[in-house]
Amino acid sequence: MSRQRLAVGTFGGIGYLPAAGGRIVARARYRGWDGRTRLVQATGATRKAAERALKAKLADRSLFQPASTMLTPDSPFPDLVAYWLEDLDLDDRLSKRTRQLYERNMRTLVLPAFESLTLREVGVARCDHFLKQLARQSYNRARQARVALRLALALAVRHEVLPRNPMENVSRLHRPASTPNALTPAEVNAVRAAIAFWEAGRSPSGPRPDGQLGAIVEVMLGTSARIGEVLAIRRRDVDITSSPPSVRIAGTIVSHRGEPTARQDHPKTAKSRRTVAVPSFTAEAVRRRLAKLEDPSLDALLFCSREGTPLTTNHVRLQLRRVMDLAGIAGVTPHMFRRTVATAISAEAGVDLAAELLGHTDPKITIAHYIRRNEMVNPATAEMLERAFAKDV
Repeated sequence: MSRQRLAVGTFGGIGYLPAAGGRIVARARYRGWDGRTRLVQATGATRKAAERALKAKLADRSLFQPASTMLTPDSPFPDLVAYWLEDLDLDDRLSKRTRQLYERNMRTLVLPAFESLTLREVGVARCDHFLKQLARQSYNRARQARVALRLALALAVRHEVLPRNPMENVSRLHRPASTPNALTPAEVNAVRAAIAFWEAGRSPSGPRPDGQLGAIVEVMLGTSARIGEVLAIRRRDVDITSSPPSVRIAGTIVSHRGEPTARQDHPKTAKSRRTVAVPSFTAEAVRRRLAKLEDPSLDALLFCSREGTPLTTNHVRLQLRRVMDLAGIAGVTPHMFRRTVATAISAEAGVDLAAELLGHTDPKITIAHYIRRNEMVNPATAEMLERAFAKDV
């Protein structure tokens, strides 16, 4: 009768042989992920020591094959979630912020609807209905839930727990029609005036000014940088003596849950790392900030707390919102300055230059999310209609 074949990733009975010096060799047959069976052995001073050494070797071998899973189509959906998050950590390719975002979206958006289901009960119809119901509340929440659900179920397919990913056949989400909102030059100057009034100490209430908000806005207007990228600018990243002066965007500020706010040594995307020539109003704001920095090191942050630590993006958003509320100006956010810059550059030189300035890899992103549509039709139509339909005198 032939010997029973080992299951992949398991080993057979352990045998022992004497070795030189009174030591013991423990050995066993092990069937690897490739299906081949090999003899694995280890030596120890005693049978127990040799057995422990052998089992440690066998455990190491399992690290070189896909992780075993006890998941089946009848496993509860929360078991897949835990397995998926563990797999993300093993892969270790995501930033901490993205990893936390995935976990939050799965916990708050997806699990409440799927936690009582088994994996085989998560079908196309159920996923499709769930996303449509969520999209009625918020397109963005539905989009985020779709990403997390698709990735978790894709892992179940890759590890042969499910035969197919039901998310591949759900209907598309339709983004509500919207127009990117940007500030006009007159509105930009109104924002500047409101901040200057507050920073001069003339406002009777509101957050205590630290003299940085106005400069932060000028840098956003002169670089198109995201608020986190502006707060990550160091002394070494600015050159106000060159012609034209420039600012290098080479990092961003991150605030991970349970960790202090810190500077990340790269911006949001690879193409976001760039050097931007800046207008005179930005150069002047940078010059004033450099004069006030007490830390002479090249890595000193241009904008920081009184202790020299990074400012949080939420701190700036809250400060800006309070100052705008005092001035009676609604809807101004840090990201609006980025859209304002994109709209101005596109109007002057076209969308390709605007996309390059913003660090976008695809101008379609710039058009869809950053440029306010010019509603003014070419005035040449008035002359054409005048010629066509002018009244007889």
